[in-house]
Amino acid sequence: MTKAELVNLIAEKGDYEVKKDAEKALSTVIAAITDALVQGEKIALVGFGTFEVKQKAAREGINPSTKEKISIPARKVPSFKAGNALKAAVAE
Repeated sequence: MTKAELVNLIAEKGDYEVKKDAEKALSTVIAAITDALVQGEKIALVGFGTFEVKQKAAREGINPSTKEKISIPARKVPSFKAGNALKAAVAE
């Protein structure tokens, strides 16, 4: 599903008269989640899942084209863990 398809679905199910309002709502939610993650906060949406930032340690890797060893620096990555209700809905 693309963002445009999701906006259309939100407009229909959310009873928005104008799709632009649905797009604004979606953009606001995405921006709020992004801002919270940038600040290192954890977002828990009960029944849906949890967004958080995880720290990955520095490690050694191999360049697949040259087979040279390379150093991969430590970094922060966004993570999502599905909630039980979402897992159950998908499993059915």
